[in-house]
Amino acid sequence: MTDVVRRLRVQGKVQGVGFRWFVQEEARALGLRGWVRNSPNGDVVLEVGGAPEVVDGLMRAVALGPPASRVESLLAEPADAESSEALPTPFVVYR
Repeated sequence: MTDVVRRLRVQGKVQGVGFRWFVQEEARALGLRGWVRNSPNGDVVLEVGGAPEVVDGLMRAVALGPPASRVESLLAEPADAESSEALPTPFVVYR
C-alpha cells in the first residue's frame, strides 16, 4: 500500500503540556516519519508520513493528547509531494 503524508494542526491547550514530546513518542512507536513543532499562534503543527492505517492511529492518539492537554480541534489535510520526500526519520521535534 502507498504511504500517505498528512499535515495536522492541533488546537486547544497543547503548548506547555508536553504535547510535542507525546506526539514524537507515539509516532516513533508506530514507526512513522515526520516532525512536530509549536506554532506562534498557540497551535501545534505536524507532518507525518507512513501507511494510511498507521497514520490514522497516530491521529487518534493526537486527538486524545497527553493527560495535561485539552485538544479542541484536529485539522488534517494532505501534504504536498515534495514534503513526503523530505520527512525526517525517525520522527523529530522541531523547536
